Amino acid sequence: MQAMSARLLRERTGQDVAAWNKRIRAHKPKDEPALRAWLTQAGVTGYAQTMLVHETFGYPDWLVASADALIDGQYAARPALRPIFDALLAATAGLGAVTVQARKTYVSLLTPRRTFARVQPDNKGRVNVALRLVKGKPGGRLAPSRIHESMPVQISFTSLDDLDGEALAWLQKAYDENA
Repeated sequence: MQAMSARLLRERTGQDVAAWNKRIRAHKPKDEPALRAWLTQAGVTGYAQTMLVHETFGYPDWLVASADALIDGQYAARPALRPIFDALLAATAGLGAVTVQARKTYVSLLTPRRTFARVQPDNKGRVNVALRLVKGKPGGRLAPSRIHESMPVQISFTSLDDLDGEALAWLQKAYDENA
């Protein structure tokens, strides 16, 4: 994420992070809103702006945490769900080249092209997996997704038994459609 933000900053402004950090130090913003206003006037918005704010005022703990720490945090209050997540992650190894990106509240699963699934535990004893399927329609085990608008359906897992052939087939289909 940081590398992408730095690339966007250079592409949009012609200057790298070090150059912007030097300009920010010279500007001496009093707080985050002042810095954001100044950066917006300078044409720096979105991810690049957020990165420069973090560079100036510090990165939040969740952003500098390791993937393991983020995932541990997601399942700390739901230890019974962790084996389901671990089994899901192990199952993705057979799909193709999968990149795992951990966030504070969910884990994204990516093909070399884009995200094909998001995994998120809930407080009702389930691990939900949203799937990016072109013709994904709710029905059977596929429920409407509440995880992300680009992923119309989700499968819920309450036990390791739910990770069966049908679930693996849906994961494979989502992977294939997005590879």
